[in-house]
Amino acid sequence: MRLLPVGDDSLLVDLDSPEEAQALHAELLRRRGAGTLAPIAEIVPGDRTILLRSISGVDTLRTELGRWHVPALTADSGPLLEIPVVYNGTDLRDVAALWGVTEDEVVRRHSGVEHRVAFCGFAPGFAYMTGLDEAYHVPRRSAPRTSVPAGSVALAGAYTGIYPRPSPGGWQLIGTTDVPLWDMEREPAALLTPGTRVRFVPRDPAPAPAPAPAPASGQSAGVTTERMRT
Repeated sequence: MRLLPVGDDSLLVDLDSPEEAQALHAELLRRRGAGTLAPIAEIVPGDRTILLRSISGVDTLRTELGRWHVPALTADSGPLLEIPVVYNGTDLRDVAALWGVTEDEVVRRHSGVEHRVAFCGFAPGFAYMTGLDEAYHVPRRSAPRTSVPAGSVALAGAYTGIYPRPSPGGWQLIGTTDVPLWDMEREPAALLTPGTRVRFVPRDPAPAPAPAPAPASGQSAGVTTERMRT
C-alpha cells in the first residue's frame, strides 16, 4: 500500500492488485458505516487505486492506514443484484471463438459466475465488473463502433460492462438488458456501485409483435369507404 498526497487534504492509495483495491474499498465502507473512519468527502475506487478526497485529519488517517489489517473479500460481501440478459450480442460468435467454446457455453460461463463492481467510470452509470477467470479475458475490438446501443452487455480485458446510454465503444458485445442503469430520480442515481455483486440471468428474447390485421374488404388503412365519399 502506497499513500500519495493529493493536495493538502486528500490521499491516493496505490495497491498492488485489483483484489487488494476492492478489499480496501470494502473495509473503508465498513469502517465508515461503523462510524470509526475519519470524515471523508469521497471514496473513489479505481482499478488498483482509491482516492480519498477531503479528509478530516489527513495526517492521522495516513498513519492509521499503514497499521490496518485489511481482510480479503468474502464471497457474500456486498449487496447482490440479478440482471436479466438476452445473450444476442453481435460479438457473441467472436467471443465464443476466442474462448474456444460454443455460443451457448459462453452464456453458461458468463452467467454462471458472480461478478463484482470494482469501480465506475467512462460514462455515468458505467460499471467495471470483475468475475471472469483470466482464461476468459478478451481484447477490445480493433475498430471501435461509433455507437453502441444502451443496455449492451460487453466484455473487454478482465471486465464486464453495460452501456448505460448510446455511446462509442470498442468492447465485445455479448448481450442486452433493459434494466435502467442511471436514473437521476433514484438515490444513488447509479444502479451499479462499487462493491455490488451481480449475477446475469439469461432470458429469451421478447416475442416479435403480431402483425396488424389486414383491412377488411372495402376499407383501407383504417379509413372507411363512407368517409372516403365525404
